[in-house]
Amino acid sequence: MFETIRIDTDARGVATLWLARADKHNALSQQMQEELTKAAAQLASDPAVRVVVLAGEGASFCAGGDLGWMRQQIAADADARRAGARGLAGMLSALNLLPKPLIARVHGNAFGGGIGMMSVCDIAIASDTAKFGLTEVKLGMIPATIGPYVLARMGEDRARRVFFSGRIFGAEEAMSLNLIARHVAPDDLDAAVEAEIAPFLLGAPGAIAVAKAQCRFLGPKITQTEIEDSIDRLVAVWETDEAPEGISAFFEKRKPRWQN
Repeated sequence: MFETIRIDTDARGVATLWLARADKHNALSQQMQEELTKAAAQLASDPAVRVVVLAGEGASFCAGGDLGWMRQQIAADADARRAGARGLAGMLSALNLLPKPLIARVHGNAFGGGIGMMSVCDIAIASDTAKFGLTEVKLGMIPATIGPYVLARMGEDRARRVFFSGRIFGAEEAMSLNLIARHVAPDDLDAAVEAEIAPFLLGAPGAIAVAKAQCRFLGPKITQTEIEDSIDRLVAVWETDEAPEGISAFFEKRKPRWQN
């Protein structure tokens, strides 16, 4: 059914949603975005699923948006660009609103959209060796559609430290920024995730779903207004001169003009 993701569900009802583009460090292609949106709906409606773990195959959790896909968006017409941005925003919203506990298992690199994926999870546990960064500005872009979720997770004061610097940081700082709940040695990562799963299996699934919805209602508001604003900002950045320059520089293995 899926080509860029896979779902493994055990006898307890714990579903692991694997990002399965290991050769691309699980970069978010259009196909992966579409499949994740479908997977979120499937997991939400399956009464046998109690908890969902979001994990990445290979060396990285998620290296961000697929730059080939972004290059296509920049070259597309206005309607196609907006549709592309809306698809990405819709995927994030679907995961954010999942009525099941969603736990991120983070290792390797979590850049750009990878941080967005962590931020729509209820809990993120990372390896000590994981690296993080909102690197979009290095490519002439911004953390647009992930922005509402990253700001809700970090808070504005913490987000301003890293949201537009593009710098890479480690697990200790990620915890201080409230991106992750804790970090552990790589060999202990699965056990740490399991420790987060266990309490959820003792609670009533319906009560957990309602309690999670209440958290979202009482927490920072991410309404259609904020989502539409993030779509507008992404489309606007794709239409600048900086985004095509940044992406071209990446593929040509050179510095973009603002670094010369």
